[in-house]
Amino acid sequence: MAKHVDYYLSLNSPWAYLASKRFEAIAKKHGADVTIWPVDFGAVFAASGGFPLPKRSPQRQAYRMMELKRWRDHLGIKLTLEPKFFPANEGPAACCVIALREQGRMADAIKLAHAVLAALWAEEKNTGDPATLKSIIAGCGLDADAVMKAGEAPEMAARREAYTRHAIDQSVFGAPFFVIDEERFWGQDRLEFVDRKLAS
Repeated sequence: MAKHVDYYLSLNSPWAYLASKRFEAIAKKHGADVTIWPVDFGAVFAASGGFPLPKRSPQRQAYRMMELKRWRDHLGIKLTLEPKFFPANEGPAACCVIALREQGRMADAIKLAHAVLAALWAEEKNTGDPATLKSIIAGCGLDADAVMKAGEAPEMAARREAYTRHAIDQSVFGAPFFVIDEERFWGQDRLEFVDRKLAS
């Protein structure tokens, strides 16, 4: 029986970007059923003792940059260390991902989330800009007008708030975050353990 993965992420997170394609491959290898949760990590940090990047100490900010460079080089993944449009307004993109999820189109929702991450971190695009977001959606082979319209519905923002409360209730505190059989895995550097869990 295939395992289920609850997959929590921020569409601004470089760590979620670094994990995205690798997680896709792991989930596909094991035939895992994945539910994506694009949540507001500002609220998650506030509830879990974390700090948004500008409020972190200089030591932590410097180490984060060092680690991003290490992982970029180790994985051979294109990543701009200081993208022009970071942090982007991720609300509209998250609501579009949620709209697809609510339509039962989970694969499309994941595809779009990962395309948004790549656009921000590898392509220097302003993913919070409506025209840019529309282009990213179209690039995923989706009906951009329909997805944008669905994402703009007020209930999608309400869903995001509800998903964020759910994430906090599930002890989520960082991105990406994976929950499998109530076992929790935080970070792109824990994907090996996600792989092992799904294989067990």
